[in-house]
Amino acid sequence: MKAVTVNPASRANVEVTEKELRPLESGEALVEIEYCGVCHTDVHVAAGDFGDVAGRTLGHEGIGIVTEIADDVTSLSVGDRVSIAWLYKACGRCEYCTTGRETFCRSVQNAGFSVDGGMAEKCIVTANYAVKVPDGLDPAQASSITCAGITTYKAIKVADAKPGEWIAIYGCGGLGNLAIQYAKHVFNANVVAVDINDDKLALAKESGADMTINPATEDAAAIMQEQCGGAHAAVVTAVSKAAFNSAVDAVRACGKVVAVGLPTETMDLSIPRLVLDGIEVIGSLVGTRKDLEEAFQFGAEGKVVPVVKTRPLEDVQNIFEEMEQGKIQGRMVIDFKM
Repeated sequence: MKAVTVNPASRANVEVTEKELRPLESGEALVEIEYCGVCHTDVHVAAGDFGDVAGRTLGHEGIGIVTEIADDVTSLSVGDRVSIAWLYKACGRCEYCTTGRETFCRSVQNAGFSVDGGMAEKCIVTANYAVKVPDGLDPAQASSITCAGITTYKAIKVADAKPGEWIAIYGCGGLGNLAIQYAKHVFNANVVAVDINDDKLALAKESGADMTINPATEDAAAIMQEQCGGAHAAVVTAVSKAAFNSAVDAVRACGKVVAVGLPTETMDLSIPRLVLDGIEVIGSLVGTRKDLEEAFQFGAEGKVVPVVKTRPLEDVQNIFEEMEQGKIQGRMVIDFKM
């Protein structure tokens, strides 16, 4: 089968190779991949930012059809359309797994990083961790919900957004655009979109943002404090220290800053501001299987519509380079049927 694997000697650190899959083991299923989105995390993994994983098959935004199951599998059937998400498998027994925080399991395995992922014609999954895609949800769009969607949906949940509250979304690319839609159409919040790219702000407006701010020409925090008394919460998907710092200044007293993006720098944090105004800074990591099930359902209901563009497998190196250069609008999805 063809698979996109990490190769530091190749252009964009990836190459399309021929790979053989091992036989299924207990609790596993075989999935024929239809679509797999490309995420910035894939770019980081390929670049070795999280460690050397040369030869690993990338991909954690996979959608495909189950073609085979192990004898002991009861959660899936042949013909089911399922996800290959970042959460590939957890232990199921630790304090995190048993309290609805399975993404923080210390033994977690992640698709496309610690195990082979879904950027291939076929993929082996742990059956109990493959979430079914509901009828009525376009599989190409579902691929983006598998990572970007669940990540931002979870972040809005962590922000504890209430109807009518002001939520600032820093970074309006593939993740941010979905964050805007979940905040507006699922949580019924008022949304401020913040990005240095006017094209992305225009798309954010179309997606439901009530206010747009370009911090390259305006002081985003000052505007929010003046016009809405400060945001109740800010979700930062931007890979930028400046965005995190602005978000802290943008929220009102007792506001929450939810960190999603992964810049390599450290953010500045005024301890007096943190204490005297009761500011909370919270990290949010992807989402659980239940979160993905919910995120899929809102997509099936049409409340959230990912902006995707399908590309053939042979475009993968171009896609990775375009992502590295910040040229992507929405989400790029590899169509394995092209």
